[in-house]
Amino acid sequence: MTARRLVVAGSSLAGLRAAEAARKLGFDGTITMIGAEPGLPYDRPPLSKGFLAAEPAPTTFRDQEALRRLEIDLHAGVTATGLDVAARKVSTDAGVFGYDGLVVATGVTARWPAALRGLDGVHTLRTAQDAQAIRAAFDAGARVLVVGAGFIGSEVASSARARGLSVTIVENLETPLTRAVGRSMGAALSALHRDHGTDLRCGTKLEALEGKGKVERARLSDGSVLDVDLVVLGVGATPSTDWLASSGLTVDDGLVCDEHLSAGPGVYAAGDVARWPNAGFDGVSMRLEHWTNATEQATTAVRNWLSPDSRRPHVSVPYFWSDWYDSRIQFVGVADAEEVLVTSGSPAERKFVALYRRGDRVVGALTLNRPSLIMKLRALVARQAGWAEAVEFSTGR
Repeated sequence: MTARRLVVAGSSLAGLRAAEAARKLGFDGTITMIGAEPGLPYDRPPLSKGFLAAEPAPTTFRDQEALRRLEIDLHAGVTATGLDVAARKVSTDAGVFGYDGLVVATGVTARWPAALRGLDGVHTLRTAQDAQAIRAAFDAGARVLVVGAGFIGSEVASSARARGLSVTIVENLETPLTRAVGRSMGAALSALHRDHGTDLRCGTKLEALEGKGKVERARLSDGSVLDVDLVVLGVGATPSTDWLASSGLTVDDGLVCDEHLSAGPGVYAAGDVARWPNAGFDGVSMRLEHWTNATEQATTAVRNWLSPDSRRPHVSVPYFWSDWYDSRIQFVGVADAEEVLVTSGSPAERKFVALYRRGDRVVGALTLNRPSLIMKLRALVARQAGWAEAVEFSTGR
């Protein structure tokens, strides 16, 4: 293969998998990986799970020797600042990198409302540094307020309760996770918080934080005032695309790609930052912040760059999991459905299977504490199985 230059912007999961896929597919040119965070690429999901609740363990994917063997030139602590598509150059705060192929895998940045800045003890959870600060507060016995009852916020609350800490969650919506799993299942999953002594307050907003240099109190929209030492914001994330503003590429809640994950000449995207039409769900535009998606898209993006004459659309069934307390939550497909049916177990038992129907097709499945079934359910959704078949398969299991 003719030596060429691959630049990967982003050194988390999608970026690393893109570089590894290039080598597995026979690419023998140079691979340059640019990452804004210092250090080696690392896994993020453990940061809100085991890292906070138990003894910290290394979360790096590969050591320096493994990167050397793959001939990946990692530039850690280097931030991409601009892209010239015509000249095929990425500008950074450490210089300019030319490329023949570029994989954009810059991920997302945790949202942090400006009104909540200025006091110590307030954190988001996206980076290893964030997790270390939160863990230190846990170690000090902090009274914890989590803002947002989504998956990250719920995992933080679960980890705090595992340490015996007092935890309150405030959630703006009347029912958490409505967009992710639907109203009825959002209510079912949220019951896990109350089962484990977490004070969940829905339909409630954080109005203000108070303290002298460090957070001491939180004022809520229901009029209550909480004494707190730690506030963790789990209010979503924003795609890291500011550096692409003058590139001429289309940016709209992510870097917009075609069905092949191509965003422009020689430019592909993968992971949390990529928005593409998913042919598996009628071409609906999706941007997925899921671990599995990052891995799968990275391989597709690199394969399509290396073999442009045989490019394949990226078709995917979304899959994510989350660990709360002693429970494993898993979801495949989409929650935009006409019907949600519990076919096995029950929410009251805290162990169930629920299917999501659109027309005569199963489009999604949620399981609580049924880990052995989820990949079989994903296969049903992937081949667009009929509703009756999916119900028959999952009933009573």
